[in-house]
Amino acid sequence: MIPRSRTVSLLVALGAISLSACASEEKPVQQLKPLALKEQASNIVKSADGYAVTWAGVLSNANPWHFGEHVVATIVGHDARGAEVVRMDQPLDAVPPGGSLAFTGQASATQKPAKVTIQYRPAQWRQAARIASAFQRFPTSRVQTMRQKDGTYLITGYVDNPYKIPASTLVVNALLRDKAGKLLGGGSTFVDEVEAGSPPRFILTVSGLPKGAAVATTEITARTWGSTGRPYEELALSGAVPVHTVKPTTEPFAVDRSTQIVSEYKQ
Repeated sequence: MIPRSRTVSLLVALGAISLSACASEEKPVQQLKPLALKEQASNIVKSADGYAVTWAGVLSNANPWHFGEHVVATIVGHDARGAEVVRMDQPLDAVPPGGSLAFTGQASATQKPAKVTIQYRPAQWRQAARIASAFQRFPTSRVQTMRQKDGTYLITGYVDNPYKIPASTLVVNALLRDKAGKLLGGGSTFVDEVEAGSPPRFILTVSGLPKGAAVATTEITARTWGSTGRPYEELALSGAVPVHTVKPTTEPFAVDRSTQIVSEYKQ
């Protein structure tokens, strides 16, 4: 028979070995997928002081639990000889978990670029406080796209807020596409203090499309403004407005007909 003192000592030693083994094991590092530039389009038109370069792009975030924050897009244009004629860094808004981010911009160049490319710096990742489905889209309605005599497109509509608290600032993006769905260009604008049930009107203009561009569809998206996901997260944490907010005015059924039908069927 092993004495009690030796038994206790043996158990303590085994526990120490187990703890040291666990401590020596490295915790698995969560691998996050980088943002992906799904689409990009750029256009170059002659302007009074040189050339106007416009662009539109869509970034995609395949990580369902993390915001992609502090993203900066770099737009570079080269002439036919390969010399750089325009460069611009564009800070972008946070890319929501499992979602995408549309962005547009414009810059001036003294010489005509032959090629324009869009690159971006890697995102800083931050885990979201809610699941991806909690970050609802901002509904848009009554969207109209009107081509103007000068070749620009005037786009109007209304954007709503599905959350209980007001959204201080939203960015509204319009992406124009042809019949095949190809991205032609786009534009952006801002709306402030968007409350649920009181959608403000937005107006924006898309210019710089090539002559003869046939716009078939307009894709409108809205998002919170800022390089971090905090504003979007605060909205999601407040909760969404219930779909049905009006109490029924009719009297309830005297007999639950569905229950009655099931009872008759069983008999």
